[in-house]
Amino acid sequence: MEKRTFFIANDKVRRRVADYALMECLDNWKVVFSEPQRSIDQNDKFHAMITEISKVHKHVGRLWDVDSMKRLLVDEFSDEMKMAGTPLHELGEVIPSFDGTRIVQLGIQTRNFRVKEAAQFIEFLYSFAAKHNIKFKEF
Repeated sequence: MEKRTFFIANDKVRRRVADYALMECLDNWKVVFSEPQRSIDQNDKFHAMITEISKVHKHVGRLWDVDSMKRLLVDEFSDEMKMAGTPLHELGEVIPSFDGTRIVQLGIQTRNFRVKEAAQFIEFLYSFAAKHNIKFKEF
């Protein structure tokens, strides 16, 4: 039996999924239900926002490239979500480097954001920009 993917859109699909899971799958099969991943539109939007922020917002006295700014913003977003009692489904860690002379951030990848997390991240970026007087062009 081949791999099957269902996107739950209505009750008819729910019934098909239930029938498939109960009647078609063989013993010892694994059934996984998950929230949808962030959309391409969400991805494009928050990357455009991060790019705009990286062009004008200085951190520790300088501008940072887009990838570095993204890491800084995602870390801040993750911390805010944790403090609000709604941590991201994928948590990062800050650990010492092998030689103990640096700190390394591990884990959080925006490609793994769920739709809701991506929406919250976009709202966080709007809030961050407003707090730092950064004006976005329309996306």
